[in-house]
Order: sequence, then C-alpha cells, then structure tokens
Amino acid sequence: MFGPHLMVDAYGCKRSKLEDVGLVASILDEFPAAIDMTKIMPPYVFRYSGEVPEDWGVSGVVLIAESHISIHTFPEKGYFSLDIFSCRQFDVDYATDYLVREFEASHFERQVVSRGREFPRSPGRAIRIVGEERQRLTAPFA
Repeated sequence: MFGPHLMVDAYGCKRSKLEDVGLVASILDEFPAAIDMTKIMPPYVFRYSGEVPEDWGVSGVVLIAESHISIHTFPEKGYFSLDIFSCRQFDVDYATDYLVREFEASHFERQVVSRGREFPRSPGRAIRIVGEERQRLTAPFA
C-alpha cells in the first residue's frame, strides 16, 4: 500500500478556535513534527467566505515530504474537517486526539483509508499482490 489517509470530521468545537487564523497556522506549522513528518513548505492558511454567509471559516494546508495535511473550519457550525495523507504509517490515534483536543470538539468521526494497494513500492511484491488478487477474483466459486 502507498499509505494511510486519515479523515476527521469534528463537531461541537470552540468557535473562537475555529475562527483563529493564527491558531490554524500554528497547528499546521508544528503538527508535522509531532507526528514525525517532514514539513517542506510553510503552511498556507487563509480566511474565506462562502456563497452561504454562515459557510465562512479558515482553511489551511501544509505540504509534507510524505504528502499533505489540510484543515477546514466552519466556526458558525462548530465544525472542522482534517485530512492527513501520508506515504508512510503514523499514529492516527495521536493525530486525531491532538486536533480534537486543540479545537475542543465534543465529538468526532474518523475514517482511515489505505491508499494505493497496488503502488509499486517493491515491484516484485506489487506483482505478487496483484496476481494473487486477480487469481482470487477469477477463481470459480466453490
């Protein structure tokens, strides 16, 4: 597999934190090191306003050598979404808990998707995995 993609949807967050551009920038600046990732650029963070007035918020992204981390907040709705996509494993529990605590969320949903099942990190291994999977799919049902 290429790596994990963590997606967090957090609810009941503290509004003052969700609207704080400086806080989101600080989190994106410091968080990569906290999960043993390599930041390759400063975070890009901005305040935006959607077509629906209550859809304003703060969005930010930081590119890491392993891929990216993004946060989108919706202060009027007490909500943030987070994505961490990485080409290597990281502690998804720590990452989730850190951000849920930081924004003081009352509850959250988390999904972790394994991306790139056939990513050829090791060509021999990838060929074997794909071959076994294709054989399993084409085998007659017993």
